[in-house]
Amino acid sequence: MKTFHALISALLLIRPGVAAETSRPLNFANDIVPILTKAGCNSGGCHGKAGGQNGFKLSLLGFEPQEDYEHIVHEARGRRLFPASPEQSLLLTKGVAQLPHGGGKKLDPASEDYAELVQWIRQGMPYGQDSDPKMDHISVQPAKLTLPLKGRQQLKVTAHYSDGSTRDVTKRALYEANEKAMAETNETGLVQLFDLPGDVAVMVRYQGKVSTFRATVPLGAPVDHLPPSQGFVDDLVFAKLKTIGIPPSSIADDGTFIRRATLDITGRLPTATEMKSFIASKAPNKRADLIGGLLDSPEYADYFANKWSALFRNQRTQPTYARGTHLFWQWIRDSIADNKPYHQLVREVLVAAGDIEENPAVAWYRQLKEEKQQMEDAAQLFLGTRMQCAQCHHHPFEKWSQQDYYGLSAFFANVGRKTSSFTGEELIYHKRGEAKSLNIRTKQPVLPTSLGGNALKLKPEQDPRRALADWMSAKDNPFFAHTLVNRYWKHFFNRGLVEPEDDMRETNPPVNPELLSALATDFVKSGYDLKRLIRTITTSTTYQLSATPNVHNAKDRQNFSRYYPKRLNAEVLYDAVSTLLDVESQFPGQAPGTRAVALPDNSFNQTTYFLSVFGRPDSSSACECERTQEASLAQSLHLLNAAEIQTNLTRKQGRADQLTQGQGPDDDKLTDLYHIALSRDPTANELQLGLAHLEKKTKGKSGEAAMQSKKEAFEDILWVLLNTKEFLFNH
Repeated sequence: MKTFHALISALLLIRPGVAAETSRPLNFANDIVPILTKAGCNSGGCHGKAGGQNGFKLSLLGFEPQEDYEHIVHEARGRRLFPASPEQSLLLTKGVAQLPHGGGKKLDPASEDYAELVQWIRQGMPYGQDSDPKMDHISVQPAKLTLPLKGRQQLKVTAHYSDGSTRDVTKRALYEANEKAMAETNETGLVQLFDLPGDVAVMVRYQGKVSTFRATVPLGAPVDHLPPSQGFVDDLVFAKLKTIGIPPSSIADDGTFIRRATLDITGRLPTATEMKSFIASKAPNKRADLIGGLLDSPEYADYFANKWSALFRNQRTQPTYARGTHLFWQWIRDSIADNKPYHQLVREVLVAAGDIEENPAVAWYRQLKEEKQQMEDAAQLFLGTRMQCAQCHHHPFEKWSQQDYYGLSAFFANVGRKTSSFTGEELIYHKRGEAKSLNIRTKQPVLPTSLGGNALKLKPEQDPRRALADWMSAKDNPFFAHTLVNRYWKHFFNRGLVEPEDDMRETNPPVNPELLSALATDFVKSGYDLKRLIRTITTSTTYQLSATPNVHNAKDRQNFSRYYPKRLNAEVLYDAVSTLLDVESQFPGQAPGTRAVALPDNSFNQTTYFLSVFGRPDSSSACECERTQEASLAQSLHLLNAAEIQTNLTRKQGRADQLTQGQGPDDDKLTDLYHIALSRDPTANELQLGLAHLEKKTKGKSGEAAMQSKKEAFEDILWVLLNTKEFLFNH
């Protein structure tokens, strides 16, 4: 077949008119693959998916041009190309929809792309020479720009080659905005902004290389009066707000702040006594003192152990795992309570050895059986890097290749397992031998290699996981500290500086790069002190801003000009409802009154419908996205009329019964309810409505009938409170 193609090519060179062509010889990887990529032929939904499409397979996004060349030129006896009459080639007749094509029309016969494909076929379908220049990187101009609302900007993309040459590839690059609500792009690189202020990035991709254009879109409002700064967090946030012209909201009142901070740090509502004492205090540093007390409380350790337990996949997939999941949860909780430095906590998980009884951290390896799973979770959790795509092909949005994937996997290549003859538990140990992973495409072994680093040649007795932990915790590691501070920033602000919080890459830049860098630097200098990081975030004026927007910042979703309200997560809401209704929670195998945020594993999701319907994660992945925060009809119906809620509302000695039987005026009782639920006094109108409802329910009744009706009235008021947005959200 190759001989046939060579003969046709030779004949073409002496065709009338062809000999006069002076165009440069085309290179398959440099010239043809980008056309197929732009047309979507090698996308995951077309011929680039794992099994191809209708007998024709291409590598995803053209990352393996040699394989694609074989498929197009030589496969199926070369039937896809017709050198004698290039325009009649199946590759083109299907592409222009001249023949039936499941993907529809992908090429315009009048386009430059079509003409270049014809020219390539006419030249004899060359792959190119080894001496041909290789593309090194791409650049986009402008790289960064300030643009007005609804502004437009045409981008120019340049490919840079190994011989120093450049080429304008604007028309063949692919473009994608990271904030779809802020901007859109067309196929030729024209960026169209909408009417939202802030920062938007456009990822530019060409032939496996990526670059980014960033636009700052100011609102332009005057920012004349800023609240007082409490440190570098506020300095950098307020500088950004001044640059884009978005004035911040005012500082939240004391009642709002104590509820916000208590929920965010401990996962519980403040008591009425705590709230009243805090509001009454005249201490100048009372907010910082409150935060210090919350961080020293056992509830803080419970709440953040709940967060990390889910991320570490502390999953009870078998009944016999119950003791192990509890031991792992307790180990995490003790680490949080002791304020164990973060890099030490991570190291103890990564290099864990032994069995669960003697070292509960090995439970992480119980759910992650293969080295690839261990690497992928470690990369996403601790480095904010999603490596899953790179297992089979070059990462489409990043610089990581298959070689990087298997180099990072090799750190886990020597993790061994056996059953302990003493306890019967699985025992994790380091297998002696050369640490290496096999690249499934090249079939070549890959030595342990950190991201962006050099391969390590370790001695057989060296545990490569220790080398990985050393690299992660190095002060100059560009991923480790940045990922953690971004994760915690999102916990408190409901939006990461990079979003999603575990997808940190060049093509998904932070909305405030200077702030992310400053937080990471301070975190490293502190010795990876988690409590100090939380204190730095929550004592900032930025965290203390009101959630109520002013006339300018209502549309702000990324610059932290106000506090962004967030729904209480499943466990926190369950506990808040129990607190409001004064119900002692009951979970199988747990002591009465155990908080939902202190449950050790995922198994309670199956026994408690409330936790399941409100999105408590099942601990089946290392992604925070597993936790569902979106509202649903099932959630609303559950709060409105679930038997569990109704039973707890009407129970004897419950909150409504206590209010009915208690002494004192009804307006004081209603005020106490608002203190418990919302950490504020009721408004005059709310108080009047509550008193009117009590009077209406008891009017004309006396004795036991009046008491029963009054109890029902308090049940109604409690039911209304727990269904309000103000109760369901932290704000």
